[in-house]
Amino acid sequence: RRCPCSPIPSRQVRCTSRPRDALAVTSPAAAMTSPASTSSWFSGIVRTASGNPPSSAMPPAGGVTSAPVSLPDTPAAVSGKGGVVAPVATTGVGARRKQLQGTLFKYGPKSAQVAFRTGDFTRQVIFIGGLADGLLATDYLEPLSLALEVEKWSLVQPLLSSSYTGYGISSLEQDALELDQLIGYLINKDNSEGVILLGHSTGCQDIIHYMQTNFACSKAVSGVILQAPVSDREYRATLPETGEMIDLAAKMISAGRGMDLMPREANSDAPITAYRVPLPLCIHG
Repeated sequence: RRCPCSPIPSRQVRCTSRPRDALAVTSPAAAMTSPASTSSWFSGIVRTASGNPPSSAMPPAGGVTSAPVSLPDTPAAVSGKGGVVAPVATTGVGARRKQLQGTLFKYGPKSAQVAFRTGDFTRQVIFIGGLADGLLATDYLEPLSLALEVEKWSLVQPLLSSSYTGYGISSLEQDALELDQLIGYLINKDNSEGVILLGHSTGCQDIIHYMQTNFACSKAVSGVILQAPVSDREYRATLPETGEMIDLAAKMISAGRGMDLMPREANSDAPITAYRVPLPLCIHG
């Protein structure tokens, strides 16, 4: 079945999403000179608590050697349709290593409109993060993907125009349009049989706004989850500069400069337009 939304040509690539600290680096020379080295020269080095290698790992004269990292308490990888991989260590050098294997795909024409899918099933949970969030925004996404795998559900983490530092120059309306594009893609390209929207923090506002739009593809939403919803307005009301910034934004909007950027003091984390300032700061904004 097809959604009334216009299908969008897709480009997909199999990849592994993981943070930079998941990579352990060793010398390229060691990988090339040692026949026992792994196929990748990112094979790891031994570090002590002081950051200096032990004497046994010191390179001999005229050559360079490296030893693989010792990772205690390494859990077994979890495999299955979609190729989800569990963390490889909980302590030591390899601690906090997190990986998700799945498919990175484009659901819209803009460069930011990509999503990462774990699992390859016809039902999807779509995670929408909060302000400044992107991929792997919360610690529970990795275990959630494993649990969904067992239940034959995929986890989809989209990037929106408002992701990361883009929230200051985007809007709830734009987020809703892009969510509708994403759901339309899942229906038209992945034969989706229904989705559940999972919002975290300010992502809950995106979900509420989207469900009020009555867009065509919103009918495919079988449920919503609002996790850790917050009131940005009540938090910002505690800051001394909030009142002054709201007044300045109102003047800029009245002068037809709503899409101009505010001074840095209005929001130190990301650029923000005068139009965007009242949205999280004012009642019914």
